[in-house]
Amino acid sequence: MAGRPIDHRRRADLLDAVVDYTVEHGFSDLSWRPVAAALGVSTTTLVHHFGAKEQMLEAILGRLRERLFAATSDPSGERPGLAAAARTVWIRTSGPEREAEFRLFFAVYGRALQAPSQFTAFLDHVVADWMRALVDAQGPDADPDTAARTATLVIATLRGLLLDLLATGDRERVQAAAESFLGTLDR
Repeated sequence: MAGRPIDHRRRADLLDAVVDYTVEHGFSDLSWRPVAAALGVSTTTLVHHFGAKEQMLEAILGRLRERLFAATSDPSGERPGLAAAARTVWIRTSGPEREAEFRLFFAVYGRALQAPSQFTAFLDHVVADWMRALVDAQGPDADPDTAARTATLVIATLRGLLLDLLATGDRERVQAAAESFLGTLDR
């Protein structure tokens, strides 16, 4: 006897709510009962839509990654150039409204580095998504090796600046450093 089919729209809505919950409450103690209670559903509903807890965690990470990448992508689909793309990424990631998401992002990143076999999908995409976008922003005529090195430096620098901002809250100092770095890309 087959179980009832998954309502994919309902699953997507639940997933967004679970991600919001996780952004607010953190990742380390995530368990079915508190999530279900906060969402006003039963644990059975969560199990029905997500399967095992590990599958729910995978879905959370996937959706978080989608959100963060969407927040840093150019909605017009145009190729803005590396300097403009990097500036857009910085502006969209460093705002106070994204702080909780990036706290979760870096918490997950740290946990993934400790247990890479549990977080393979996350680790496969954590650099690759931004790398592709920043390499593409450099245009079709860019040398692929140079474009990859440059994209790597941009990702590492912006993530380092984000970590600094989250750790210190010194927005003025970190913003000045970001502007200095981004200015080098304009040249």
